[in-house]
Amino acid sequence: MKITKAESFILHVPITPPITDAINVATHWGVTGVRIETDEGIVGYGYTGTTAKGDEMIASTIDRYYAPALIGRDPFMVRRIWDDLRFGPMHWIGRAGITHMALAAVDVALWDIMSKAAGKPLWQYLGGHKPDKIKAYNTNGGWLNWSKERLIADMTAMLEQGFTAVKMKVGKPDPREDFDRVQAVRKAIGDEAGLMIDVNQQWNITTAMTWGKKLEQFDLIWLEEPLNPDDIPGHRKLADELNVPIALGEHVYNKYAFRDYIAQGAVEYVQVDVTRVAGVTEWLQVAGLAAAFDLPVCPHVGDMGQIHQHLVAATPNAVMLEYIPWIRHIFEEPIEVENGFYKLPELPGASTTILPRYFDEYRVK
Repeated sequence: MKITKAESFILHVPITPPITDAINVATHWGVTGVRIETDEGIVGYGYTGTTAKGDEMIASTIDRYYAPALIGRDPFMVRRIWDDLRFGPMHWIGRAGITHMALAAVDVALWDIMSKAAGKPLWQYLGGHKPDKIKAYNTNGGWLNWSKERLIADMTAMLEQGFTAVKMKVGKPDPREDFDRVQAVRKAIGDEAGLMIDVNQQWNITTAMTWGKKLEQFDLIWLEEPLNPDDIPGHRKLADELNVPIALGEHVYNKYAFRDYIAQGAVEYVQVDVTRVAGVTEWLQVAGLAAAFDLPVCPHVGDMGQIHQHLVAATPNAVMLEYIPWIRHIFEEPIEVENGFYKLPELPGASTTILPRYFDEYRVK
């Protein structure tokens, strides 16, 4: 099999209503990716996720530097292709961020092609571990721009839908308001429901230590991204001194950075995101690294779960998966959660095939 064509695309899918966390305001989700054609008629789709900002730089990287290097290559040589692109001309200007997100899209599309050619959903092609379902937790109700009343209503409603764990955003200018919102949610959902909180990097070490200690009483599953993602010593200090596990990974872009976090004991839930590290190839390496330290993997879903459902289903130390359903309707086989569990995909591929009508409706490039 040979690759005959590779072309980028950008879709902007509306988020209704718009949401905010401590650093982002999002009205659309950017689905920036690549469509790769082969001489055997199999087409692969891969993409990364954004807040609909900077997509043109990712697409330009794909079209100018990665797509030409794919023509004539065998997609089954995916790891060789990954090395050639990762350590090729773009290595000089970027080993994270834009170049890695572009490489993620290419790599996912190649794994999509291979699993389609094998006639297997990706989770089986990788060697399945979970036979029929994976646990989900719901983030799509805990937004920072929600009033306390709406926050409580949404969090309790998600539990009534069958979810057993929910996540809410914190990072208000006054941490006392965060404390009040967390306290109100815990009281409303009861002691049995799982609760996570996500700071989105808004605290310094002093704030995190002070308010992390205060928040311990609410029996949190984890405290997510409390500090700048480049501050490994700070996260290690929190991991050592707080009785709440530290979760992070959505802004950690390569296996070497994850190695340093893990080896220094600075992370306890590894949230590696296939759209931020350079695709399935590097995601599997990070998950394996976490397994060597007996750490659980709970991915951040920049893909909104389409690809990650396969990876979690194939990975023994991946324990659950975030649920945010913003873009599920655009796919041939959308993610499906029932009674708090993802139902595993059945169609061959990585569940990344986009329905043609949504290229017409949402395409901006």
